[in-house]
Amino acid sequence: MHDWDSLSHVRWDCKYHVVFIPKYRKKVLYGRVRQEVGEILHMLCRQRGVVKLEGHAMPDHIHLCLSIPPKFSVSMVVGFLKGKSAVRIHREILHERRLTGLHFWAPGYCVSTVGLDERTIREYIKQQEKLETGQGELDFK
Repeated sequence: MHDWDSLSHVRWDCKYHVVFIPKYRKKVLYGRVRQEVGEILHMLCRQRGVVKLEGHAMPDHIHLCLSIPPKFSVSMVVGFLKGKSAVRIHREILHERRLTGLHFWAPGYCVSTVGLDERTIREYIKQQEKLETGQGELDFK
């Protein structure tokens, strides 16, 4: 069956495909910067309890597949990742020590849900009736 995560009062499977870009869509994510940005994002995800399932950096954007617990909103997690990573990128990679104006990412992001496919849900609904009543399968066509 499907592996669900759990918190104290919820069983969940919340996965999101997130894409964000550097400021002005500059092609700055290559070589050493690309590798270190990936490590920074992975560490920040672990810090918040978010699982980075997949991640890929192109020169001008980043794709992430994240499993985010329902206690956090997607916008909070993306804001945290972009904000904290921008500070660390400036300090650790670009070696700048300013206290304000450490912008690296553009303000927006793109997100879509990664859910169960429709066939699986339909099959689950059909089987649910059978499992609940212990009777034969009812068809509501």
